[in-house]
Amino acid sequence: MRDNRNLDAFGLADDLVIEVYKRTADFPETERFGLTSQMRRGAVSVAANIVEGCARPSEKDFIRFLKISFASVRELGYLIDLSTRLGYLDPEQSKDAAELQSRTAAALAGLIKSFK
Repeated sequence: MRDNRNLDAFGLADDLVIEVYKRTADFPETERFGLTSQMRRGAVSVAANIVEGCARPSEKDFIRFLKISFASVRELGYLIDLSTRLGYLDPEQSKDAAELQSRTAAALAGLIKSFK
């Protein structure tokens, strides 16, 4: 089995969860079950799928979970952008979150590519 704590992609994904929770804390109450929930669940999904993939015995399953994680991080990129355009995130907050999202996506893409 693999140790997720040894993967740079996991470290970035874990940081991304914290960033998203902090940034969504001040979203409007009307978004509690909407965008706030979707962003938080998406961010957790990125990290959690890396962890679950690491626990799978086959390389094929590991890669499948990495791809699920990659899809979630890309979705989160859109949600960060949408939150900015809706005025829920100021441009500086958005820039920091988007940069971390982009770095996480790149790390996952590189990890996936390394298995091909």
